[in-house]
Amino acid sequence: MERYHPSEVYELFVRHMNTPRVAVDSGVCATATLVQVHSARKHGVLLDTVAALSDHGVCVRKGYISSDDGRWFMDVFHVTDAAGRKVADADALLARLESSLLSAEALPPSPARVGCAAAAAATALTLLELVGADRPGLLSEVFAVLHDLRCGIVDARAWTHGGRVAALVFVRDEETGAPIDDAARVRRVESRLRHILRGGARGARTTLLADAAAVNMDRRLHQLLNEDGEAESRAEAEPPTTTSVAVQDWGERGYSVVTVSCRDSPKLLFDVVCTLTDLDYVVYHGTFDTDGDHAQQEFYIRRLDGRPISSAAERRRVIQCLQAAIERRASEGVRLELRITDRRGLLAYVTRVFRENSLSVTHAEITTRGEMAMNVFHVTDVAGRPADPKTIDEVIQRIGTESLRVDEERWPRLCSTEGDAGRGGGSAGLFSLGSLVKKNLFNLGLIRSCS
Repeated sequence: MERYHPSEVYELFVRHMNTPRVAVDSGVCATATLVQVHSARKHGVLLDTVAALSDHGVCVRKGYISSDDGRWFMDVFHVTDAAGRKVADADALLARLESSLLSAEALPPSPARVGCAAAAAATALTLLELVGADRPGLLSEVFAVLHDLRCGIVDARAWTHGGRVAALVFVRDEETGAPIDDAARVRRVESRLRHILRGGARGARTTLLADAAAVNMDRRLHQLLNEDGEAESRAEAEPPTTTSVAVQDWGERGYSVVTVSCRDSPKLLFDVVCTLTDLDYVVYHGTFDTDGDHAQQEFYIRRLDGRPISSAAERRRVIQCLQAAIERRASEGVRLELRITDRRGLLAYVTRVFRENSLSVTHAEITTRGEMAMNVFHVTDVAGRPADPKTIDEVIQRIGTESLRVDEERWPRLCSTEGDAGRGGGSAGLFSLGSLVKKNLFNLGLIRSCS
């Protein structure tokens, strides 16, 4: 019988206890697939869980978060697919969650992992992080400069909100397909982009990545806009929003209670949890629910040092950052989908056509898979108003009717099953302090109920 040193036994025990345990069950609830995650408390684990659900394309209909004194937590999510049905590929969802939550250091080295690392290195890319003042035609100028500098765009994502723009662009050399790592060439690219963005040294930053998949693009875009001060400038410049966010104190338990009431969206839970995590808050308890296209969320939080929010300025910043994170996700304008064989200068050409027809890109998702480019653009006129249908038709005719098409906006009804009728109209107000959490934590053991 093989013997182990006591320290090795203890290390194996700790590893086993700290390894998250995930269960995905489609037989418990009649209308949704149930996801349960049990894990030792670690900052960021909740965000990893929500990000994995978001990346898998499921909609979180309702859920609960509960922990003891901070050492252990349990999350329960009721999820559906985009059409409001149970998740068909429950095994794939389980595999994604387990892969996302299992830390790399908890896994022993293996040839498979070494091979993955070698493959990632072989497909290394250069990441450009761009931040600046938004204006009509800006993305067209950015893509034109990159084409002129022989930078092939592999993937990209751009958001505009509050008069600011943030973008992540993964590039490689157009000729060789290798990452752009020559220092002189990197400085030239950054200098040209900073001139366009008018953002100084913060306008463009370059990073060489061994594994582009390791970057959560949505999270990084939130971080870039928050670092840019977009949330504060937006709060000063824009009228009151329809997104209700409040922060209250529960002094006897040492919590700050964040409540959110707003229109539902596909990644709403991710946006809220991501913002709280990046502001260095820990969610100890929480609940979230949807009714038609309306969402209600409530979270009991503390700072990383264990203390609640302690000042009016801190409370105001949390509210502003959450409102901005929720609203910058909203994609304004007509959604255009482009599926075409990739070629050099494709994005520079397409966005130039938009600009020449007085269309402004508010959101963009650029994806290249093999020889195919699969891109999504949301466009308005240059004043931010809905684009003229005749203009859209002219753009489609010019780019190609078989390649570019208008896609009906898939939200807000994607994750809705009953619409607004059940709410009787009007906006739902913020919940009373602890109303949802206290009720749902009391019933947390009755997870077979979907009512």
